[in-house]
Amino acid sequence: MTLFKDLSLLYTRPGFLLRRAHQISAAVFEDECRSVGLTPAQFGVLTVLRASPGLDQSSLARALGFDKVTVLRVLRGLEERRLLKRSPAPDSRRNLAVQLTEHGEVLLKESQKPAERAYERLMGPLSPEQQLQLVALLQQMTEGLEEHARASFVPADRP
Repeated sequence: MTLFKDLSLLYTRPGFLLRRAHQISAAVFEDECRSVGLTPAQFGVLTVLRASPGLDQSSLARALGFDKVTVLRVLRGLEERRLLKRSPAPDSRRNLAVQLTEHGEVLLKESQKPAERAYERLMGPLSPEQQLQLVALLQQMTEGLEEHARASFVPADRP
């Protein structure tokens, strides 16, 4: 077992850099979206529900790669703000269907420009070619390691 006497070994590890990039990404997003009061997770939920109205909670969790506890926590917060509503799913009494309220639709629309500014800030240090490469590499990494994820990821547009 190699001990990390030289911290550059730690600071160049993908896990360390991915965690740090995630921290920065969330901070940039929350800074840009402060006016609309959305976190990245909340924005993701609203965006998926806009594309797939009435999606059940389990499918919503999978569409974002969230575990059940995380999706429930985010849904409760959004429901308290009257941005979405949950009702029994037509095909299952044990699951709830989720859809945006009118207020949720309006807030999601208002959040588009701040979310785009956050994306531009986050990707700003990279050239356009590097941006494409980064996204492609992250997609390749996540797809290649999907079997190790704690929560499964199934895009909402796939059965």
